[in-house]
Amino acid sequence: MRLRPRAVGLTGRPDFALVGVLRIPEIQSSPWISLTRRVLFAIFLLFFAAFVVWLGRDGYRDNSGDELSFLDAFYYATVSLSTTGYGDIAPISADARLVNIIVITPLRVLFLIVLVGTTLGVLTERSRQAFKIQRWRHRVRNHTVVVGYGTKGRTAIDAMLGDNVQPGDIVVVDTDLAALETAANAGLVTVHGSATQSDVLRLAGLQNASSVVVAANRDDTAVLVTLTARELNKKAKIVVAIREAENIHLLRQSGADSVVVSSETAGRLLGIATTTPSVVEMMEDLLTPEHGFAVAEREVELSEVGGSPRHLSDIVLGVVRGGDLIRVGEPEVDAIEAGDKLLYIKRVAK
Repeated sequence: MRLRPRAVGLTGRPDFALVGVLRIPEIQSSPWISLTRRVLFAIFLLFFAAFVVWLGRDGYRDNSGDELSFLDAFYYATVSLSTTGYGDIAPISADARLVNIIVITPLRVLFLIVLVGTTLGVLTERSRQAFKIQRWRHRVRNHTVVVGYGTKGRTAIDAMLGDNVQPGDIVVVDTDLAALETAANAGLVTVHGSATQSDVLRLAGLQNASSVVVAANRDDTAVLVTLTARELNKKAKIVVAIREAENIHLLRQSGADSVVVSSETAGRLLGIATTTPSVVEMMEDLLTPEHGFAVAEREVELSEVGGSPRHLSDIVLGVVRGGDLIRVGEPEVDAIEAGDKLLYIKRVAK
């Protein structure tokens, strides 16, 4: 019986084979600008070669025996630089032949490089992308993997960028190429593939990530992605958005640290807005870090240890102790302990 070779996963492929799957963003110029520059440079080479030939026209002879005009010189430069070489015009003097050796021949090589510049550019770009992928895969650490670049995923990334997270520290995983193109244009690292596959998540560096945001369109997909992510990384903080509250326990059992029910949250805000719209406005302000107020977390200072969080100058909402959030007012946090973190409201300058 003949055995089939084992399929090589994404992480087992060489870096050059990942070009198009893993994309490292960069600032790119318009291809039309590059093409225009190449065309103008090629025309300049033709005119320069024609001018050199025309200056030494006495050293050339054509089949008619007439003196070369500038049009003849341009014709000779064209067929010479393009390596066509009909032979109807040829250098006959030693000076003309020397000019062909030291001027026309290098121009011919340069002209051919310009003609195949697009192909060379593509090959060079692929090699450069492969090198960038190799370097990125060795260096990426403590980043955030965002699964899904829909409305929820984009909003989550906007919030992270508003909290001064660098775009290069965010990796987007999605199957939608158009969405990934938008993410890449925003300076984000992108991976094309299904996040339910462990190989795709490994390619996104999830095993070295500090946090994971799962913003899938379906709750069952979110459960599977969370299970796979937790299997690859036991320590990363996994935050999941789902549609139905009945699936919260499934996400908790799958390893999610935080679960956000998007439909219920939106519904509550809509209901509150009918009676107290100012409350909704304040909530939006707290969730928008660019201006106004924002909810933040900070370490406890030594001078604050032993005191009550209600007596601080900051408006403290809760205390994070041992990874658990305890709301202000509970007896456990009447006295701040060393190692606690404070969840408070800070003012953000407009």
